[in-house]
Amino acid sequence: MRLRSAEWFEGEGLRAFSHNARARQLGLNPGEHLGKPVIAILNTWSGINPCHMHLRERAKQVERGVWEAGGFPVEFPVSTLSETYQKPTPMLYRNMLSMETEEVLRSYPVDGCVLMGGCDKTTPALLMGAASAGLPSVFVPAGPMLRGHWRGETLASGTDMWRFWDEKRAGTISSADWSEIGSGLARSPGTCMTMGTASTMTAAAEALGLTLPGASSIPAVDSAHHRMAAASGMRAVEMVREGLTIGDVLSAEAYEDAVRTVLALGGSTNSYIHLIAMAGRSQIPLTLNDFDRLSREVPVLASVQPAGAGLMEDFYYAGGLRGLLSRLRESLHLERITVTGRTFGEDLDGAEVHDASVIRTLDDPVSPEGGLAVLRGNLAPDGAVIKYVAADPALWRHTGPAVVFHGYKDLQARINSPSLDVTRDSVIVLAGGGPKGGPGMPEYGMLPIPDKLLREGVRDMVRVSDARMSGTSYGACVLHVAPEAHVGGPLALVRDGDLVTLNVEARVLRVEISDEEMARRRDAWTSPPPKFERGYGALYYEHITQADEGCDFEFLSRPGANPEPNAH
Repeated sequence: MRLRSAEWFEGEGLRAFSHNARARQLGLNPGEHLGKPVIAILNTWSGINPCHMHLRERAKQVERGVWEAGGFPVEFPVSTLSETYQKPTPMLYRNMLSMETEEVLRSYPVDGCVLMGGCDKTTPALLMGAASAGLPSVFVPAGPMLRGHWRGETLASGTDMWRFWDEKRAGTISSADWSEIGSGLARSPGTCMTMGTASTMTAAAEALGLTLPGASSIPAVDSAHHRMAAASGMRAVEMVREGLTIGDVLSAEAYEDAVRTVLALGGSTNSYIHLIAMAGRSQIPLTLNDFDRLSREVPVLASVQPAGAGLMEDFYYAGGLRGLLSRLRESLHLERITVTGRTFGEDLDGAEVHDASVIRTLDDPVSPEGGLAVLRGNLAPDGAVIKYVAADPALWRHTGPAVVFHGYKDLQARINSPSLDVTRDSVIVLAGGGPKGGPGMPEYGMLPIPDKLLREGVRDMVRVSDARMSGTSYGACVLHVAPEAHVGGPLALVRDGDLVTLNVEARVLRVEISDEEMARRRDAWTSPPPKFERGYGALYYEHITQADEGCDFEFLSRPGANPEPNAH
């Protein structure tokens, strides 16, 4: 087998001489790297991403594994997408990291790679780029953080932040209480310990067959995480020698199993966008209709917040993702290959559930259906989503008058005004939070309940937007309305007082106005100016697709191959 990296280092030409001379400049002896699989370690560590603060250390364990297997590790620092700090949203930069991943792997003397990420957008970004590059690839999830604590109460990052913020606004806890909660909410490295977007997407990566078995459930600070990182480095070298690429793993059956996994976890609504984009990079059709069809078949089995009671530590000790998948064996594609070189079924052999209160049985699910629904109607012709399992069931069927906000600044300015005409039966609507309008489709979708209603005891309302929400969030929030308001979608045409109907069972989202009135409003609508005038933002604005298409760039998801670089 001829290594791809040999194109850089072997031969008598000037370029090969130059490449080897520069390797000597790096302090490398020929025997250290020549003839060995070169494994790129793409590390999303940074000093401002708390979810990944341990990945600098984990990269050393990956390197150890690569050396042990006879490979040569090379670490590449790539963009870090921090959900905590990056504004307006790291979703704006998911495609940028995917492009960086693809081009780093394409342009350097690399035979295979280990991808290190976990915070929400890093997982799909790395896997999208790797899928486009097509090399042997193993994903190392960052792992969830430890559970939080406050005065004897277990805290869940994200989920309890939203809950206690409402209580503070309602006046039921003090500023001192709030400050203490902030010190106990996130106590270790790692991603959110709820079933938010991070844990949902790393579980999806494992279900796709792109991690070592059980990797996605391991807490970030557990010593098993160290061992998994080293084993992943070893496996990347073996994959190169076996000629097993990411394209061999990412089949249509793999994506269907990933969707089933997300649904059984009661996972994040963001997974819809990411998995559609990832499948697009694999040239495999995946649509909102596929999610909704499977949602009616797959029960929620993981009792993990925000759709259950436990946290990711509980899930890990209960058997982790392998335990949950063992409950679903009869509906999974067990013969497909994974990065282990074995079948998916073989990877699940021996998996058990140790706590049926956390990973429920098929006879006693958290919800008999997947808990995520795709809605359509004159307000969302191309679809919208709701995580109804995390909402008040009384709101699953609701009609109420719209209270409309055009853009997040408008929402911030007026939502708590004493004069706002809003009741518990109102439907709060945010237009202008989508891919182009946000910009970047920020996590504005858990729209705040007005202060005056919180003081009356209201804790959930129907809320509708073209934005996303954090996977740690909850409530009767309809999200991802497509097409978005910024491009003239119907959400831009809703006015205060219009009756908006949500019917989860019927999968309906509509505004109760006539087609003729909708047409009149559309004729009067004017297109807003672009959000960006130059730079990456302009590239994003010009090429981003809508939520139902995965928010990828068309030129990244289209079919076609690029030539290998001329290393000589």
